[in-house]
Amino acid sequence: MGRGKLRIYLGAAPGVGKTYAMLSEAHRRVERGTDCAIAFVEHYDRPRTEVMLHGLEQIPLKELAYRGATFTEMDIDAVLERRPAVALVDELAHTNVPGSRNAKRWQDVEELLAAGIDVISTVNIQHLESLGDVVESITGVRQQETVPDEVVRRADQIELVDMSPQALRRRMAHGNIYKPDKVDAALSNYFRPGNLTALRELALLWTADRVDEYLQQYRGEHNIRTTWQARERIVVGLTGGPEGRTLIRRAARMAAKGSGSEILAVYIARSDGLTSASPKELAVQRTLVEDLGGSFHHVIGDDIPSALLEFARGVNATQIVLGSSRRKAWQYVFGPGVGATVARESGPDLDVHIVTHEEVARGRGLPVARGARLGRSRIIWGWLTGVAGPALLTLLLTHVDADLGIANNMLLFLSLTVASALLGGLVPSLASAAFGSLLLNWFFAPPLYRFTIHDPRNIVAIAVFFGVAVAVASVVDLAARRTHQAARLRAESEVLSFLAGSVLRGETALDALLERVRETFSMESVALLERESDIEPWTRAGSVGRRPVARPEDADVDMPVGDHMALALSGRVLPAEDRRVLGAFAAQAAVVLDRQRLVGEAEEARKLAEGNKIRTSLLAAVSHDLRTPLAGIKAAVSSLRSDDVEWSEEDRAELLEGIEAGADRLDHLVGNLLDMSRLQTGTVTPLIRAIDLDEVVPMALGGVPDGSAELDIPESLPMVEVDKGLLERAVANVVENAVKYSPGSAPVLVSASAMADRVELRVVDRGTGVPDEAKDRIFAPFQRYGDAPRGAGVGLGLAVARGFVEAMGGTITAEDTPGGGLTMVLTLKAAAPAAASENPEAPSLEKAGPS
Repeated sequence: MGRGKLRIYLGAAPGVGKTYAMLSEAHRRVERGTDCAIAFVEHYDRPRTEVMLHGLEQIPLKELAYRGATFTEMDIDAVLERRPAVALVDELAHTNVPGSRNAKRWQDVEELLAAGIDVISTVNIQHLESLGDVVESITGVRQQETVPDEVVRRADQIELVDMSPQALRRRMAHGNIYKPDKVDAALSNYFRPGNLTALRELALLWTADRVDEYLQQYRGEHNIRTTWQARERIVVGLTGGPEGRTLIRRAARMAAKGSGSEILAVYIARSDGLTSASPKELAVQRTLVEDLGGSFHHVIGDDIPSALLEFARGVNATQIVLGSSRRKAWQYVFGPGVGATVARESGPDLDVHIVTHEEVARGRGLPVARGARLGRSRIIWGWLTGVAGPALLTLLLTHVDADLGIANNMLLFLSLTVASALLGGLVPSLASAAFGSLLLNWFFAPPLYRFTIHDPRNIVAIAVFFGVAVAVASVVDLAARRTHQAARLRAESEVLSFLAGSVLRGETALDALLERVRETFSMESVALLERESDIEPWTRAGSVGRRPVARPEDADVDMPVGDHMALALSGRVLPAEDRRVLGAFAAQAAVVLDRQRLVGEAEEARKLAEGNKIRTSLLAAVSHDLRTPLAGIKAAVSSLRSDDVEWSEEDRAELLEGIEAGADRLDHLVGNLLDMSRLQTGTVTPLIRAIDLDEVVPMALGGVPDGSAELDIPESLPMVEVDKGLLERAVANVVENAVKYSPGSAPVLVSASAMADRVELRVVDRGTGVPDEAKDRIFAPFQRYGDAPRGAGVGLGLAVARGFVEAMGGTITAEDTPGGGLTMVLTLKAAAPAAASENPEAPSLEKAGPS
């Protein structure tokens, strides 16, 4: 018995018609004679969906009791017993009621598939597990019911059920999705045009990626190497030269002409070690292509045209963008160049664009190959010219009647030797000289066809010929060595300059530096290892690439840094001449690691310094501000206890009132000090839930005199996601501060309004106001502004308020009040409608979403 097939209807939002499409497909299959049955469908009392249920068999559901209520779930056993050919299972991401056999409905579906039953199901894009954070940032709703992406990706068919935001909102307004009493709230919250547009784009992109996976799998299974131009993918070939930026920008303009186009920049490095590309320039180009929405790829390959075409065909690219060659005219004798080779071998499925730039024909950096300084192809041509050339020339001269003379023959052979030296270097030219001398002696120096020479002048001529050939070969080889050394020194200087610049700039990104090492030396992985002592195990302080090693002895190359640190590289063995530059990288990696730790220690020291400052300020507050109310309480109590004075009832009441006021003031000061201590130690843990502002703000005004504050909190405001206790304390501190500085004739106004996905609470006073340069400073601990008396507090009220508001994910800022005064603006996150018990736009808390 084989595994069943899964078909999924994917929607961008509730109401696009997933369930309707699933039922329509079931009717089509029933008409064709397929055995279809409904295992579970949620129609949400929608007439059109209910109509589609007619004519389809429905397997009875299972009833489960949970917390005093009865719920219906799919009866997996009944479906297995009925065993239809195709089962319809709505809402794949649904969470089953506790007591069910499986926790999630997708697990029920997996059981049906394993039993050989085909399944048709539905799911919304917001329920994919990997997209939870993205959807929450778009809609403000955290989906509680999710399905692993892999479950959906394994589906045999995925069909996108699409609908424009405007059409979906019209369906909503006509009552085709939710009941009329829920329509307005849904349209103004979850079903806003921006939300729906973003979700629709998310669904389209996810589906497009899945289509790409299908396409790549099919091409791989059928060994298809040609490009199928289903989607524009533009590959930009980079050399590490300055023209790369021009190519990337040109490719970006090409991609902008077609929707969905993709840019892939690729740099192909030779596998022989240190590259000739500028690390600094490659870093700039990597940043540029990523800023333009593309991706950067680092590929290793000795045959650059073949590697570039292989990469392009591997990603199913449709276009390749290359720059015009920077080689000078004479350098074309060594080959047609990368651009011409790629254009010739690309075939009809790949368009190659050669882009002109300012560096055309200005010369290119020579490669820094060591094993073959002149290049493998040049050496091969050198041997062919030095060995096969004299043989062909001999064949030609022996079959031509014209007698050119031995001197002219020697010049012809010498030209081949020089050409062999220019192409292949010393060894091919020496072989050419020796072979040419033998051919001259055998075929052209009397007596012919014998290795003896009668005429002494011919002996001198052949000897001179051989000497000149050896000299030319030596000069060419020396020039190649010097060119090789110059190119290496240039590449090394680029690398060392980059490292020096990073030191001066204070760059502290260890991963970025290790990635630079990996790209520079064409390695698979790089790891910075350290240990406490010689007997302690190694630990990775940082690593990049695939399968980084855990010990230096497991690496292909290890560079010690001090006694207890090493840079370990995997991929191949580096020659000794590369270790000098690698040592510079290793030293810089150690410096970067130390700098990162010093930054962390500096941050800890800063926190300790702030703590010391808080303690010093606390002592100052205790020495004065806390002792003042204590002194008043002590004096009043002492007066009441005195036997020398007969206090009247009015006097006693006044003294008791003073004691109560001092105790309240002391309680307020101690409360602020404790709150500030909690904020400094990071022990404030908000309990976030959705509440109405009119439940909190009136309670926060209990500490100010009657008539000193006015409230304007509209009933239509959305709920806010806050900690009730923290918000009450923050608002109380802000209002008390405003009342303190506001003239008695002008009460403080506390108003609220909704803006997009947030709610603003504004506390407006008509005091003297605060200059712009002091607006941030008033939120610092132990700060008083202006002529506030010493007895007005320790200066913690606004600091505590800001700390509490920020702990809840909000902000608090100071603005000028029009006409004079200061306005404190508390910005709070509006609660998603899903937080309410009955929420039309919280499909995750219902049944995985209507369709």
